[in-house]
Amino acid sequence: MAITLIYWTIAIIIPMVVVIATLIFNARSTMNNDKLTPFECGFDPASSARIPFSLRFFILAVLFLVFDIEIALLMPIPTLHFYSPSVTIIILTFMTILLAGLAHEWNEQSLEWM
Repeated sequence: MAITLIYWTIAIIIPMVVVIATLIFNARSTMNNDKLTPFECGFDPASSARIPFSLRFFILAVLFLVFDIEIALLMPIPTLHFYSPSVTIIILTFMTILLAGLAHEWNEQSLEWM
């Protein structure tokens, strides 16, 4: 019981000391315009650091990652379907969900790059 109390005390005190030290050391730094500008090898930036980003490209990249992970999940299927009929049903359900998602993205035209 006493050892647990000591562990809890240490577990509470150490993070509190770290947070308080961070607040104390952070209070000394001042924000000025030099710290807020982007740094390009010691030169002044040629253009704005906030360039516009294509949302369509972002959605396409996220969809690529999702389908890439799904392909990785499909890789062991040829060795799994021999175990039992319930595994085959689970695999067919998973494939149906994937195909429904692909059909939805195709219908929404999220897979086309304009």
